Amino acid sequence: MHKWLSVVGIGEDGVSGLTPIARALIAQAEVLIGGHRHLGMLPTPDARQMLTWTSPIEASIEAILRRRGQSVCVLASGDPMCYGIGTTLARRLPVAEMTIVPAPSAFSLACARLGWSVPEVEMVSLCGRDPALLYAVLYPEARILVLSADKHTPALVAAQLTQRGYGNSDLTVLERLGGPHERIIRGTAATWNVADVSALNTIAITCKTEAGMTGWSRRAGLPDMAYHHDGQLTKREVRAVTLAALAPIPGQLLWDVGAGCGSIGIEWMRTDPRCQAIAIESHPIRLQYLADNAAALGTPDLHIIAGEAPAMLRDLPPPDAVFIGGGLTADDLLTTCWQALRVGGRLVANAVTLTSEQMLLQWHSQYGGELTRIAVQRAEPIGTVLGWKAMVPVTQWVVTKS
Repeated sequence: MHKWLSVVGIGEDGVSGLTPIARALIAQAEVLIGGHRHLGMLPTPDARQMLTWTSPIEASIEAILRRRGQSVCVLASGDPMCYGIGTTLARRLPVAEMTIVPAPSAFSLACARLGWSVPEVEMVSLCGRDPALLYAVLYPEARILVLSADKHTPALVAAQLTQRGYGNSDLTVLERLGGPHERIIRGTAATWNVADVSALNTIAITCKTEAGMTGWSRRAGLPDMAYHHDGQLTKREVRAVTLAALAPIPGQLLWDVGAGCGSIGIEWMRTDPRCQAIAIESHPIRLQYLADNAAALGTPDLHIIAGEAPAMLRDLPPPDAVFIGGGLTADDLLTTCWQALRVGGRLVANAVTLTSEQMLLQWHSQYGGELTRIAVQRAEPIGTVLGWKAMVPVTQWVVTKS
């Protein structure tokens, strides 16, 4: 099929800032789709059919797909492939049917104004997304660009930073970048009190911590104190070994079975924003810990399922990796996980009881893989001196499905 759908990025400078190709695509379109602001930038009068975005946006996507073969042009903010509608449409249509013409993104414009190097900046969109995503990119001296949802986002971000000990951070709000009404407002998170902010804004943050704060690493093995838990926690040393065995790869899906407080699934997702995880847990208190920890550590999109495995596993999308941290002896649990696991996927199971260990020995004899005994000792006070206190040894089975 010919390229019937065009997606044209348009900036605050309107039609005058478009390339000749972008103008031609708009001129030849039979149907124009966009927000009120973008459609209002076009010359009037215009008798062509114009559709504005619906909420939820899925109805508009379906309206575009129904016009397949007609000449349709979608107007988008800046770069449609940077947290934009172009990415959504490319998931539903072959790119061979689309012409995408980007304008500078808000992130590129912000970096140009600030003199920041684009590859060295953390980028987060809070448009229709959980604000807790910001927590995943906080660390001392980080440079972060945040695409705001509305005029209230800067105050929300300032409060989040202050609550996390980043109140000294420099905050710059860049409004309506690239147009005649562009404005830049500077301040600090702890003292931010600007109420008159345009709904179209991007936030730049230079993270500065309070004395003694270091922030959390994105690598495996966060301190145990990073989690709320009732004792059902894969301890730091074992967690680091377990994540290394699971080997997260961007875009892959993990099943965290018997998730407890969620440490494995959370740290899997923290390795890369494209990593996905499903946490299955039945204990009501641990489910609350799970949700709280996921939000606090910047992974609010962790999919939490309340219920018992293996019953709750049967209709889930097939995983690229499975971690079983509890309930190994449940009927058919290992069988269900193994059957669902994609070919080439990794399964990691930790056992602390003799019964669970015996089951891992049986599966190892049938499917191979590696068996490892993890024994950790921590120095703790014994009276007035230090002595070694052993943690419960963990038997770990790691296997790749061939």
